[in-house]
Amino acid sequence: MARKTKDQRPKSKEQRPTWDEYFLSIADLVSKRSTCLRRKVGAVLVRDKKILATGYNGAPSKVRHCSEVGCIREKLKIPSGERHELCRGLHGEQNAFLQAALHGTSLKGAILYSTTQPCIICAKMIINAGIDEIVIKGDYPDKMSKEMLREAKIRIRVI
Repeated sequence: MARKTKDQRPKSKEQRPTWDEYFLSIADLVSKRSTCLRRKVGAVLVRDKKILATGYNGAPSKVRHCSEVGCIREKLKIPSGERHELCRGLHGEQNAFLQAALHGTSLKGAILYSTTQPCIICAKMIINAGIDEIVIKGDYPDKMSKEMLREAKIRIRVI
């Protein structure tokens, strides 16, 4: 019988995802609930490998979604990353923050997993919420967001 080395895994078992892969895959799944016509975003807030809250981008509760009424940003030809106030929806990160608040959950020391880099508005909320780190899958055209997060010493990792 051949002796296994430390790095070998049995061929019959699948390799487990890392924690980052695990939480980013959950963020991907959360993003599928999005009602945004331009970009599907999912966010997961985690501390000590426990999920605190999730959120996806879409209109507030009790308000019709863009998937029903159309996208005002498309109609006005507003480029991605600009004029965030001209949108019916909340960002995935914002909805995750609100879910945590509704349930009385502090975000101090949490990690944000997101399908995309946060915009400047979400970056400011991340800083004031006490989030320590952001793990993202994709970039977003918001240079000011990156600069402010760097200044606040919030680590950003792209997986």
